[in-house]
Amino acid sequence: MLEIILLIILVLAILSLQFKDLLSAIISLAAFSFMLSLLFYYLHAPDVAIAEAAVGAGVTTILFVLVISRTKRRER
Repeated sequence: MLEIILLIILVLAILSLQFKDLLSAIISLAAFSFMLSLLFYYLHAPDVAIAEAAVGAGVTTILFVLVISRTKRRER
């Protein structure tokens, strides 16, 4: 199980760097944060997992989407 989570985290990190569409990159980073919180929960750190899910997958994603909505969506 641990190897699968780590592989998914690695794939999501690479995908978020490769996307030219910034909204797709943000969604990939949100999934990355969610998988990281699952990893923390699997490693018996539920308090860190809750904080990562709230801040990483929640607040940061909303903030990024709001900023992207006020700028251009595509990177050059």
